[in-house]
Amino acid sequence: MNIFTLDFMIRALVAGAFTGIMAPAVGTYIVQRRLGLLGDGLGHVAIAGVGLALLTGSQPVPIAIAVCVLGAIGIEWLRQSGRASGDVGLAILFYGGLSAGVLMAGIAGRGGGSLSQYLFGSLTSVNDGDVIAVGIVGVLVSAVAIGCCPQLFAVCADEDFARTQGLRTSAYNMAIVVLAAITVAVSMRTVGLMLVSALMVIPVATSQNMVSGFRRGLLVAMTIGLVEALSGIIISYHLDSASGATIVVLAILVFAATLPVSAWLQHRRRGLVEDSEEAGLFPRVGDHPPYHGHQPDHPAILHGDHVDYLHDGHRHAPHGDHFDEH
Repeated sequence: MNIFTLDFMIRALVAGAFTGIMAPAVGTYIVQRRLGLLGDGLGHVAIAGVGLALLTGSQPVPIAIAVCVLGAIGIEWLRQSGRASGDVGLAILFYGGLSAGVLMAGIAGRGGGSLSQYLFGSLTSVNDGDVIAVGIVGVLVSAVAIGCCPQLFAVCADEDFARTQGLRTSAYNMAIVVLAAITVAVSMRTVGLMLVSALMVIPVATSQNMVSGFRRGLLVAMTIGLVEALSGIIISYHLDSASGATIVVLAILVFAATLPVSAWLQHRRRGLVEDSEEAGLFPRVGDHPPYHGHQPDHPAILHGDHVDYLHDGHRHAPHGDHFDEH
């Protein structure tokens, strides 16, 4: 039977496509901030929202979004105010959200088992309302991630330097965690709360294995997420397996397959650096202008008529009193 003639599969493919695009879109900034486990923490907070919805007899998705956003704002406020470090804030998300969700589900007489459908998702059971919600959020998250790329990247790469350039770093940091919270909460009906974090991180890591440059990496990560989501759904249909788990396993396999590409690219970059050093054109040490607080020891590579500096897998080019991302 052709899966494209089945209504539930069409809904699953559309919802999965939007999830596959928006999760890596916001995940790119999360990874850049070295908060890869933030999605897991927010997933646990969303569990508390589901428990509250079961306790009050409300719709789970809107309550989960509200609770998840409030939790993300609270943790980011604690981080910015210096009252808690990033890892402590994530621990609060992990343990507090999960415990509260199970507790409220138990009080509601539903038990912890009632949370399983939200923990691991069920793409084949999404309805038209779920597809519309995921679509709206997917467009919103993708538009902000792409449209505000220079500002968000500046804040994620070097918050102190971005602040000196007049950017409202607190607002942009808050926007990142809020977008992540909304993405996680909406995705609980598709790939599930326990697996959406993987879709926020693994396609981004795969993209970093293949390309350099932040904006290019963002677009490639979104493309990889889209292809993996659609492929995973089709494979899960033929294998009669859980769609969310199939998507994540496929993403891991693709990441592993790109590791040789990453090794080759790193070898090529080292060769370019060594060639530049031997020619006496671009010294490796001491040539990086210390504009953004990092140590001046990044490799220098000739790029057209100027020099790029490699830093965290991205290329920076000095431009006046700041750096442009190449």
